[in-house]
Amino acid sequence: MSERRSPTIRRRRLGAELRRQREAAGITIEVVAEQLECSASKVSRIETGHTTATPRDVRDMLRIYGVVGAESDELVQIAREARQKGWWHPYSTVLVGAYVGLEAAASSIRAYEQQVVPGLLETEEYAGAMIRAARPDFTPDQVQQRVRVRLGRQSLLTQDDPVDLWVVLDEAVVSRPVGGDEVMRDQLKRLVEVAELPNVTLQILPFGVGAHAGMDGTFTILSFPEPGDPDVVYAENATGGLFLEKSDELQKYSFIFDHIRAAAIRPEESIAHIAKLAEEPLWKWRPKGSPWT
Repeated sequence: MSERRSPTIRRRRLGAELRRQREAAGITIEVVAEQLECSASKVSRIETGHTTATPRDVRDMLRIYGVVGAESDELVQIAREARQKGWWHPYSTVLVGAYVGLEAAASSIRAYEQQVVPGLLETEEYAGAMIRAARPDFTPDQVQQRVRVRLGRQSLLTQDDPVDLWVVLDEAVVSRPVGGDEVMRDQLKRLVEVAELPNVTLQILPFGVGAHAGMDGTFTILSFPEPGDPDVVYAENATGGLFLEKSDELQKYSFIFDHIRAAAIRPEESIAHIAKLAEEPLWKWRPKGSPWT
C-alpha cells in the first residue's frame, strides 16, 4: 500500500470489492439489506464508498456472499483502517473532507483553473485574501482554519513520494491582483518557484485562444497508484463540488484536459510569462480611473 493511502481511498476500495463480491454471488442489494436488517440505501452507500462500513458489517456481508478465511479477514482489516481519521478530520467542518482524502492518496493530479490559484500552489497571504473575498461572511478564525488546511495539503508536492501535478491556469488567474499588488507579486513568484519542482508542470491558457474546451468550468482529475482505484473527477462549484466516477465522464474530462493543455502555451514559456508578470503585472499597465481598474 502506498504511504499516501488515506481512509477515504480505503473506504472507496472496500466498497468496490464488496460490490464485486455481491455481484459474483448473484445477490441483490435488497437481499443483503434484508439479511442485515438495514436499508438498501445503506448497502448502496457502503458500496460506493460514501458510508464507512463497520468491521461487523463487512464480516456479515461477506458471510452472505460466501467469502471466508484470509480473504474475509483482509477486507475486515481494511474496514478497520477506513475508520481511522485523516489529518484533515479536525477541519471537516471547513472543507470537503472527501476531496482532501482522495487528494492525499493520489499519485497524479491534473487540474484546470479559471479564476484562482489552486490551493496546492497558494501562498498564505494569497489564500487568506482569496477566502476573505469569496466568503465575506466568514470570521477571522474561519478564514485562518481554511488557510491552515491549504498550507497543510501542500506537503504533497515535496514529500518523499510526491504527487505529480499538472496545472493549466487560465490567464485570468495571473492577471487579477488578489490581495493587492504585493500579495499577488509574491504569489506569482511562488508559482515560478514551485514550477521548478520535477513533479510539477504549469501552463498558462492565454486569452488569445478564444473559446476553448474548458469553458464549462474548473475541474480536477485525480489518479491513484493502484490499478483497482479508478480516476475521480472533482468539478468545483459555489456549494462545494461534484465527484464524477463513471467511465464516460472520466473519458470526457481527460479529453477536455488534453485539449486545454494542447491549447496552452508550453510550460517553459508559461513560467517565463509568469516571471515577467511578477515584475511588470498587467494590473499596473491600466491607467488609474479607467473603467477597467
